[in-house]
Amino acid sequence: QITTLINYKDKPKRSDKTLQAIQRVGQAVNLAVARFVTVGETIANENHELKKEMSVACIEAKRAGETIAQLTDVAGLDNPESDSHITIFTDKTGVVKAARLLLSSVTKVLVLADRIVIKQIITSRNKVLAIMEQLEKVGSFQEFVQIFSQFGNEMVEFAHLTGDRQNDLKDEKKKARMAASRAVLEKCTMMLLTASKTCLRHPDCESARVNKDGVFHQMRLALEQVIEIVTDSRSDGENELASISIYSGIKEFKNTVEGLRENLYFLSKENLSTMLEVILEHTEDFTDSAYTSHEHREHILELSKQAKMELELLVSVWMQAQNQKTKDPMEDLEVAILKMCQCMNELKRELHSAATSLAADLLKYHRDHLVLKALKITGVEGNLEAIAEYTCKLSEQKEQLVEVCRLLRHVSGTEPLEITCIHAEDTFQVTGPQIISAAETLALHPSSKIAKENLEVFCEAWESQLSDMSMLLREINDVFEGRRGEKRVYLSLPRPGKHNANLKALKPVKLDTEEQAKIAKLGLELFLLTSDVDSETEKWEDQENKIVQHVQGMSSMAYSIYLFTRGEGLLKTTQDLFHQAEIFATEGTKLASAFHAFSDQLHDDGKPLLLLETEKLIPMCQQLQITAKASVQGKSATFTKADTCIQKTRNVMTLLCQLLPLCCRLLRKNKAGNGCLKPAPPWRENRVRTGTNAHYTERTAEMFGIKSLENHITNMTFLESE
Repeated sequence: QITTLINYKDKPKRSDKTLQAIQRVGQAVNLAVARFVTVGETIANENHELKKEMSVACIEAKRAGETIAQLTDVAGLDNPESDSHITIFTDKTGVVKAARLLLSSVTKVLVLADRIVIKQIITSRNKVLAIMEQLEKVGSFQEFVQIFSQFGNEMVEFAHLTGDRQNDLKDEKKKARMAASRAVLEKCTMMLLTASKTCLRHPDCESARVNKDGVFHQMRLALEQVIEIVTDSRSDGENELASISIYSGIKEFKNTVEGLRENLYFLSKENLSTMLEVILEHTEDFTDSAYTSHEHREHILELSKQAKMELELLVSVWMQAQNQKTKDPMEDLEVAILKMCQCMNELKRELHSAATSLAADLLKYHRDHLVLKALKITGVEGNLEAIAEYTCKLSEQKEQLVEVCRLLRHVSGTEPLEITCIHAEDTFQVTGPQIISAAETLALHPSSKIAKENLEVFCEAWESQLSDMSMLLREINDVFEGRRGEKRVYLSLPRPGKHNANLKALKPVKLDTEEQAKIAKLGLELFLLTSDVDSETEKWEDQENKIVQHVQGMSSMAYSIYLFTRGEGLLKTTQDLFHQAEIFATEGTKLASAFHAFSDQLHDDGKPLLLLETEKLIPMCQQLQITAKASVQGKSATFTKADTCIQKTRNVMTLLCQLLPLCCRLLRKNKAGNGCLKPAPPWRENRVRTGTNAHYTERTAEMFGIKSLENHITNMTFLESE
């Protein structure tokens, strides 16, 4: 909204519609700032150490918001220049200054609020560590029960805080690391309970002590990683995470090769050769692995050899193109580029097949958990020789799973999945020896119920990780097949190559500067409509409602189209725009069905009006879909089609601005006093919730094991009976 005001170009003639639009933007900014400042002031009152800084930043933000509202108060002015009232038309500099002050003060408030949240997490971590130290030194069951109850409560609090933080993280890589750390803490909390009990029951048992120490060490590492993520500090171990995978290496190599189409001189042939060498070095992880099949190994070696040959050919054609030694150098270069990229795609496909087929076979082979069952039986029997035999088998199984995780990491396809593969590898590395020490303890004390329970817990953790690995394998396959992996902002953007198998497909058209200027005004109207629609959806109490979800998706797509009119965003060409408009229309048809389903539940005078307005939506979406699918040729016709698509999108959004408040009003009347308008969420020192994540705490609780932990703590009396 601020960008819209700053970029507004003054013209001699100003329509009432333009003046109203400017005033609406100014009022919207001021209202948003007022709400923001209210929350900031509440935070300041609850955190005295930052109260002064926060209060100053809030005052600055409020003043800037009011200034913007005053300068954009132009709707009632017939001739702004002759009026004594200062406006955006007479003082554009004032708007720029106010905008700068606003952005600066808002940033200060956000940074200060973030510092408070980080401080809360660090304080919670310190409490957990302090109680862990007490637990390590405890000498009796009664003392252990009391301290563990405290520990459980602190872990629940830490789980809530880190769950909120994970949800707020924008960096997908950090989010995946946080999820991995929290998963370790979830499993270790239960392990710590049984391992500590076993050590208390058998204080002279070395394997029980090793088992317990391993759990405490794991928890400390996980707690430290959470703090590293929260404070954005770098550790030595993070360099290992940054090591390149084959997937990302091939992607970068292909992008570089394809860049030769635009610029023949932007890199040297040595650089390109080095990039391929690094990729082929990584393929040795597959060819050197004892678990890779002979067939896959041969195919990988063959494709690696072919890749070297294709690169030699590409470099030769590339050098000729630089020297203009052939009749049509660019045509030869295009063929060489396509062959090089095709070879790399085949190599990637072969590596993916090798890793995923091995993982699938291994998971299938170990799904009955025969080794774990055997360890439990021989442990109860006290058979140390059999325990030694089966621990060797478990160690072998662990090595296989660790190797598979390393191979899967190479073909995972996204950084978050790559981190999940690393987490799986680490979990198998650590849990394997812990199961062995727990099994040895049971074999030494075969009648101990606590030792038996402890082994069960560690075996469950192993089985759980195998189950997680199955899910990970499915996700890796989904990403490879293009079935998932995009963020919401992409929505329906076509993936390169998915819809165009023909290499000679028509090149999508980009709008030139003049055409961009023509649709800019239309784009501004669309932007204002998306703001209005978003404001209406925020009023709904149930953010999971199908109507709200469809509308939010359509608003996001409309915003992408608005960015297209500015030459920004993810929609780069007219083809992208038409595809987005087509999906927007499809979503609109689904929304109409949701409105009909809602109207069936109504018994109100407003029902006919809702149906009447809904009936307008269907033909509008159909017309937009027809326009988006229509085939056109020529630059002028393409621009006309783009302009029409944006107009029809605007018309649909205008209708939604009428339908949403009507629908919400009817819902409120039919709820008989329950209300559907959502109150602004209050700031609480230890929780920050958003309306769109009303059920997040519930999900976080399940994910981190909070509910099971809470239940466990309330039933701690069994320890004393033990």
